Amino acid sequence: MKIALGSDHAGFNQKNKIKEHLINKGYEVIDVGTNSLDSCDYPIFGIAAANEVASGNAEYGILVCSSGEGIMMSANKVKGIRCGIGYNDDVARLTREHNNANMIAFGATFMNNEDVIRRVDIFLNTEFAGGRHARRVGEIVDAEK
Repeated sequence: MKIALGSDHAGFNQKNKIKEHLINKGYEVIDVGTNSLDSCDYPIFGIAAANEVASGNAEYGILVCSSGEGIMMSANKVKGIRCGIGYNDDVARLTREHNNANMIAFGATFMNNEDVIRRVDIFLNTEFAGGRHARRVGEIVDAEK
């Protein structure tokens, strides 16, 4: 399975921890950057990772910026992307189970690496529940048309 990763400078170190974890778990990683701690613009990397997912080149995407908010908003501008912020374990699960999210974002300033790694695993190992949730996700997809 391929996972797209993107971050700005504030999320760079946490992105690298996630990348190492995913590679150790046997995932193929597409790292769209950033590649340093130099100040940069989060939309560039959120949109680049989202494009990898929307195109089908990656099954899921994981994003990190300072709060998680800006990079998530950027990704959600790409048609076909449903990205939420994994601010706790339950929400990381529910973004997949109820919302069929294909991307998740984290805030490096507000979340420690251990919690983020656990939530990455929760997200990637949770199946979409379908049922009544499929109708709701369909309404989101319809709004993109």
